[in-house]
Amino acid sequence: MKKLVMIGPVYPFKGGISHYTGLMVKNLKKEFDVYTVSYQMQYPKLLFHKEQRDYQNDTTKIEDAQFWINTANPLNWVQTANRIKKIDPDYIIMQWWHPYFAPCYRSLAGLLKRYSILFVCHNVFPHERFPMDRKLARSVLKQGSGFITHSHMDAEDLKTIVPQPIYETTVLPTLNVFRMKNMTFAQARTEIQMPPEKKVLLFFGLIREYKGLKHLLRAMPAIIAYDSDIELLVVGEFSSDEEKAEYMALIEASGAKEHIRLVGGYVPDKEVEKYFAAADLVVLPYESATQSGVVQVAYGFEKPVIVTDVGGLPEVVADGKTGYVVESKNADALAEAVIRYFREEKQAEFAENVRREAYQYSWDRMNETVLRLTSQMEKAKSGKNK
Repeated sequence: MKKLVMIGPVYPFKGGISHYTGLMVKNLKKEFDVYTVSYQMQYPKLLFHKEQRDYQNDTTKIEDAQFWINTANPLNWVQTANRIKKIDPDYIIMQWWHPYFAPCYRSLAGLLKRYSILFVCHNVFPHERFPMDRKLARSVLKQGSGFITHSHMDAEDLKTIVPQPIYETTVLPTLNVFRMKNMTFAQARTEIQMPPEKKVLLFFGLIREYKGLKHLLRAMPAIIAYDSDIELLVVGEFSSDEEKAEYMALIEASGAKEHIRLVGGYVPDKEVEKYFAAADLVVLPYESATQSGVVQVAYGFEKPVIVTDVGGLPEVVADGKTGYVVESKNADALAEAVIRYFREEKQAEFAENVRREAYQYSWDRMNETVLRLTSQMEKAKSGKNK
């Protein structure tokens, strides 16, 4: 069995990429002897003031993970590279999503250049762009031997900084680790104190400008004019008190305040299930995106989604089958899609379609992608060495 080193966040680090990396490791162990190398320090507190770890749920815990990397310490990078050299892997996989990691990853990749490195690009460039982000991304990714992207937009971005890359674009696999109690719809509604007759729209995740929540808030008056039993549940963490105040003002001014419930703050893994199990429809009104793990969490609960026509979101939603794709920044289009879903009673049909699409979003399919790419990387390396 060939050896593979996985570099990226895993439990107890928070967030979708940590869940993703843990699930990827667990599934790749079917095909490889996997060594997991994570961080002893991910972000400095100066840059990231909130708690970075969550010990409340260990579903994606990797028992043999090594927490070696200090992302801000160059001496540590040399030490980590030397430790990886002792493992002498056949391949290295690095999770890439933000230019903050560029100095660390560029150095590690340079020190480990004799190994084939496969980058999993969650975002080639960050959601919220800034000067130098392109240059930083290029300095790291140009050292890759192969790439996985999760949207065609990311693939096109990749090709602007890496000439003729060996890559595959594949949908983000289902993040199905949150179904811990197998809650029924009725149990979940009791947990969140929501009457069963209500129809619940769910907006879930970090609340940022690019996620377009304001457009969904503006759509609510038309939605409740159609059916006053429709409720919007906003579950997510604001980046600042000022941002929260801004959204509270929007809710006050929406004319639909009584139909909008806000659950602010970080949601531990063990609390995620009740919100998705209780929802009828998950809405992602994003203004921009590459892809989103929220869709894959929704699919893990067999919930249909409404997404906007940005980035890779339309690539993971079969319009009119597993949800709807609507124009971004368009509150009227969001309202029309929600109303259509309930008016045409699409709940059972769409849930069945999500179940039928399950293999497309499976981790077994991701394993096949990794096997194909590592084979291509080997052939390319052999050709260079001739």
